[in-house]
Amino acid sequence: MILVSACLAGINCRYDGKNNIEQKVVKLVEEGKAFPICPEQLGGLPTPRSPAEISGKKVIDINGNDVTQKFVKGATETLKIAELLNCKKAILKQNSPSCGYGRIYDGSHSDKIISGNGLTSDMLSNHNITILTEEDI
Repeated sequence: MILVSACLAGINCRYDGKNNIEQKVVKLVEEGKAFPICPEQLGGLPTPRSPAEISGKKVIDINGNDVTQKFVKGATETLKIAELLNCKKAILKQNSPSCGYGRIYDGSHSDKIISGNGLTSDMLSNHNITILTEEDI
């Protein structure tokens, strides 16, 4: 089973209530080969929600609220699901403070991209789950 960002599967769970549908991901879910998750929702954040970015060791939303614990909880819950489903691979949304892999926003809320990983992709990769992004499929 492959874990996939729910927004890539067409589920309206992005911070703005929209999705980032990728037809190849939808097909994997429809074929029963992939399981969609949204770490931010699993962490208890609503949809829609204020956009958030990693700033240092914290995740801060655009209003200055520290939402780090919600992101940590979402990453932890995602890992539990990955382990339950025996996932060895995940396809996650690039640039996200949860799912970004190799690239994330810089924390300034100015659309500037830097090298780094989101909390969920970091946790999954630290548990030997191969991370891909929508750009890799």
